[in-house]
Amino acid sequence: MSDAEHTSDAPHIPVLLAPLLREVAPVSGVWIDGTFGAGGYARGLVKAGAERVIGIDRDPMAHDMAEGWLGDWPAISLVRENFSNLDKAVEAADGVVLDLGVSSMQLDRAERGFSFMRDGPLDMRMGQSGKTAADLVNELSVEALAEVLYVYGEERQSRRIARAMVQDRPFERTLPLAEMIERVIGRTKPGQAHAATRSFQALRIAVNGEYEALWQGLMAAERVLKPGGMLAVVTFHSVEDRMVKRFFQLHGDKKRHVNRYATEKVEAEAPFEILTRKALGPDPDELERNPRARSAKLRVARRTELPADAVAADEIAMPMLRGSK
Repeated sequence: MSDAEHTSDAPHIPVLLAPLLREVAPVSGVWIDGTFGAGGYARGLVKAGAERVIGIDRDPMAHDMAEGWLGDWPAISLVRENFSNLDKAVEAADGVVLDLGVSSMQLDRAERGFSFMRDGPLDMRMGQSGKTAADLVNELSVEALAEVLYVYGEERQSRRIARAMVQDRPFERTLPLAEMIERVIGRTKPGQAHAATRSFQALRIAVNGEYEALWQGLMAAERVLKPGGMLAVVTFHSVEDRMVKRFFQLHGDKKRHVNRYATEKVEAEAPFEILTRKALGPDPDELERNPRARSAKLRVARRTELPADAVAADEIAMPMLRGSK
């Protein structure tokens, strides 16, 4: 997830909020904001007509920040949980929203260790528990590190970087690691992504189990949604978007059959009806307000009355390390 820049007394404005609300309209009933962050989607859903929004976030910082304003929004509640278990929050929902990735409030705080542009402890834990990015960098073998960088970051120079990590470790802070990666594969040229972008992404995904959470979260959303309920997912890089796209392709309507004896009746063939055949992106106005929205993509589907059905990780092209296959 990636909230827009904000002042301390102004609400966060989530990426693609306007097109999302447009695609899921009319909004009513009970909704789940599975990646609560600063609560921008939750507030937007209430303003659009939701009677109740259950926010889910594993990050204690999101809960601490919400204490200052949740009392003014009685329709919104917040649960500390991973969105992979979102169907435990309520028996049935009219809509689920997922805004994936790292949020601005996490990225912009150096002490969280997500950013290669700010010096801080090499942490990257969204839930602030378990192994840190420093633990991975300082404990894994060259082979294991190279696999993490290649599988989760699509880093083509993964082996060179992994060898340098092992040679120069221990690493405890973000900037020394980012600077080392630049030395190994070349300084970042103007207009290009920082040399450490893919490596930091890979470490973050590994630390937080992000791909498995997405896989499990999509299935949980399918289980909890009522017939007619809406699932809206915002992604920020190609692997996440590919997983969501393939999930919708597998569990979405491929074609329609009309009963010849009742031509007005359309029979559902899959658990979802896909509403966005092509992912939606930000318009020029949003890009001007928030450059971080440039890679955001929105996909939306409507739940049918057919039973939920599990999908295997490899069926939606979920990247997996060799030991987890």
